[in-house]
Amino acid sequence: MKIAIAQLNPTIGNLTGNAEQILEAAKQAADSGVRLLLTPELSLCGYPPRDLLLYPSFVESMATTLQKLARDLPRTIAVLVGIVSPNPKAHSTGEKPLFNSMALLEQHEVQQIFNKRLLPTYDVFDEDRYFEPGLQPNSFNLDNLHIGVTICEDLWNDEEFWGKRSYEVNPITDLSNLGVDFIVNLSASPYRVGKQKLREEMLRHSASRFNQPIIYANQVGGNDDLIFDGGSFALNRTGEVVCRARAFETDLVMLEFDETKRDLLNSPPSPEGNLGEFSPLIASENEEIWRALVLGVRDYAYKCGFSKVVLGLSGGVDSALVAAIAAAALNPENVLGVLMPSPYSSEHSVTDARKLAKSIGISTQTLAIGNLMKGYDETLADMFAGTTFGLAEENIQSRIRGNLLMAIANKFGYLLLSTGNKSEMSVGYCTLYGDMNGGLAVIADVPKTRVYSLCEWLNRNGEIIPSNIITKAPSAELKPGQVDQDSLPPYEILDDILQRLIHDHQSPDQIIAGGHDAIIVNRIVQLVARAEFKRRQAPPGLKITDRAFGTGWRMPIASRWVVANK
Repeated sequence: MKIAIAQLNPTIGNLTGNAEQILEAAKQAADSGVRLLLTPELSLCGYPPRDLLLYPSFVESMATTLQKLARDLPRTIAVLVGIVSPNPKAHSTGEKPLFNSMALLEQHEVQQIFNKRLLPTYDVFDEDRYFEPGLQPNSFNLDNLHIGVTICEDLWNDEEFWGKRSYEVNPITDLSNLGVDFIVNLSASPYRVGKQKLREEMLRHSASRFNQPIIYANQVGGNDDLIFDGGSFALNRTGEVVCRARAFETDLVMLEFDETKRDLLNSPPSPEGNLGEFSPLIASENEEIWRALVLGVRDYAYKCGFSKVVLGLSGGVDSALVAAIAAAALNPENVLGVLMPSPYSSEHSVTDARKLAKSIGISTQTLAIGNLMKGYDETLADMFAGTTFGLAEENIQSRIRGNLLMAIANKFGYLLLSTGNKSEMSVGYCTLYGDMNGGLAVIADVPKTRVYSLCEWLNRNGEIIPSNIITKAPSAELKPGQVDQDSLPPYEILDDILQRLIHDHQSPDQIIAGGHDAIIVNRIVQLVARAEFKRRQAPPGLKITDRAFGTGWRMPIASRWVVANK
């Protein structure tokens, strides 16, 4: 049997457009002799649809679109399509009203519906809010083959691999006991650094443990703060990867189940259908992150209806990286960098910004803010009389810049990109209604040390980011001679503390035992807690780590509890 994985990039809520993607992939696959086509989890509506699921009209429209898709598909191919389906027992039992489902379409009809069994509620997932779990193993017969069906999380409960069980059942065990010929998994698995290697290690273990071929179809593309990296793959009974789709791109990959060997084949590419397509894993974390961020910006802009973006160019490393990402995502002619020097700006902040713009090919505008600062000083003179220059005056400069950028964005219909990094967002080293302004925070999940690493990686084959931007001491330049280390520990120290605190959930004593100064640690812990109100008002930030300030971060603002020692 010839099988294909349609690695699709759906737009949430675009039922007609998503159905057209599925139909086009099905036609192409059918022309190559494919019998079974796999599409990702919730491929018809896009993942995650969140509270769109509360609208009955949305669910009804999905059912109507599914029926039309079934009628339009070629008769020679069976297609698994991700949908939401109603729970008929919800009213009488008090169960959740919907299932996260997969529909089998064949011969112009919906033949079967399979319901997801394991519903994640950790990190960015909140499926228990909407869905009732399926209770039965899912399988179907096609051309004398018995095929097991799982949906995303259904594969993430192998107690031997994890050393524990997060759910009572392991759907792979149930399907293996049923004697299926192979298992398919339809996923929408969000990206984080290194996740593809983890997926393959986990499923390699399950395939070899149960002597079971597994085909994994993943979604690709950006949806709000989440990035889906694709990388769909298949493993034979021994856990060997026999094909892999491209990362961060749509793809259609074909493979074959040999009924004699009862296994998936590791075949070379064939002219008629890319049989056995085998894209390599991305070797470098920096390349992986770069491609994720470029995809995230491209899809966020496109799916929100923007063709051009604007950002402030300070001559610093953060705005330089964001500008380079934007140019790669949307083409340089669609990126505007705005220089807004103040009397405190160094000469190199302007020259470095212009050199960067020339390097990546974007246009710039220069709007000096000195006169605007004087206007604020005059307006606030009486109220501020007798006080010393401090944070209030520094932040006014940032807010002037933020207002100018928002004015440009509003006037010309551009998307404003915020340029703050994760280290700054963690400790509140950012200004509300100033440098935090924007529709998308591109590097809000990228620590400062990683920002430098990404810029150095970009320059591996020649200078893209001017070297002075990378080597000079970072500074907000809001007062004479200011550098970030006036207020913060060196970023190598800060980022390690933040990693231990935010990602590893260590106590202050544990962080101090790791070699950090107690005074610095306790101060950083307090700053992280105090900055929560700022993060709540920040634009959505693209998620690249396992603990991002976004959908999966649910800290209270008004709280008297600060991370304490055990």
